[in-house]
Amino acid sequence: MNIDPVLKALAAALHDEGPAVEIITPEDGTPVAVPVETPGFEDAAVVVRTSGSTGTPKATVLTVDELAASSMATAIALRGEGQWLLALPLQYVAGVQVLVRSLFAGTRPWAMDLSNGFTPEAFIAAAEELTDKIRFTSLVPTQLQRLLDSPPPQTLAALRRFNAILLGGAPAPAALLDAAREAGLKVVTTYGSAETCGGCVYDGSPLEGVRVIVGDDGRVLLGGDTVASGYLDSPDATAEAFFEEDGTRWYRTNDLGELADDGTLTVLGRADDVIITGGVKASAAFIQAELEKFDGVQAAFVAGVPSREWGQAVAAYVAVEDSSPEAIADYKARCQESLGTLAPKTVLTTDGLIMLPNGKPDRLAMIELLTEVHQGE
Repeated sequence: MNIDPVLKALAAALHDEGPAVEIITPEDGTPVAVPVETPGFEDAAVVVRTSGSTGTPKATVLTVDELAASSMATAIALRGEGQWLLALPLQYVAGVQVLVRSLFAGTRPWAMDLSNGFTPEAFIAAAEELTDKIRFTSLVPTQLQRLLDSPPPQTLAALRRFNAILLGGAPAPAALLDAAREAGLKVVTTYGSAETCGGCVYDGSPLEGVRVIVGDDGRVLLGGDTVASGYLDSPDATAEAFFEEDGTRWYRTNDLGELADDGTLTVLGRADDVIITGGVKASAAFIQAELEKFDGVQAAFVAGVPSREWGQAVAAYVAVEDSSPEAIADYKARCQESLGTLAPKTVLTTDGLIMLPNGKPDRLAMIELLTEVHQGE
């Protein structure tokens, strides 16, 4: 994959020699850096689009100073700068940051071939091209799981070449982390978002210059020099998500968390109904609404359940009129056709949702059943 034009445009933006850019990936798979006008934002360098729980895209504006602070903090945490392997799409902040860190470090990143999707073979081939003594990459848990499940011994050899493997985008199952560390891999879990220039908390500890607090409502607040300037053309959303206090800029996340006495952060889950599956955010409410549009579906409940491969998997508890094998097979086919990658991995059909005495759905009971069914498949 040729990333030279993107690197050139990104370097110009970081050196104030060109406009801010948004990196997109057309159908042919070749990333393109598109110039973006950013009125009201000084020193804007990159715009990264993200999605909230409703799926509404937000264009996050990242400045040169914010990206520089993030790059420096990352280098301090990883104890050095080195060569990066790009294994993530460039429209996501984690992918963009591979290029940004490389440019600040003066190293040449190597992009793996993603034309056929993420495969262990392509990852191994790309990892073998790295020439620096210090090497890094960023993965999501689904990618790491596929690599560890790959039988060739070359896979582990390729993974062991990295001084650190940043793992973010979704909660990493404990079993995956245990397997990775038992295999001798140097995995660093990361927490953050486009609004914080990507990961800003490593293995539960904030990076240099990053502050973490938990609000009275249990929501995680992230502050410091890596916090984004705001959302493009969306002052209301900016005002809702960002604020300044005593000279520190803060971002209100949609996550619930708790801090240990030593300041280590544990993320407890989403404050809304977002399911993070394979590093992609999916709205449970949106999927539920789509399922309930199908003929023969009386009601649906959608939740994320623990998944070894996906971190979380979309699962649905569905009340249907016809529960015959033929009807269920047809229903699942329509799910796949309508929702694509957001289609539930596990579907439990019944004649009615489980309800509480007050008439509300018993969420905990249905999540427990969905978890059992998913783990048994």
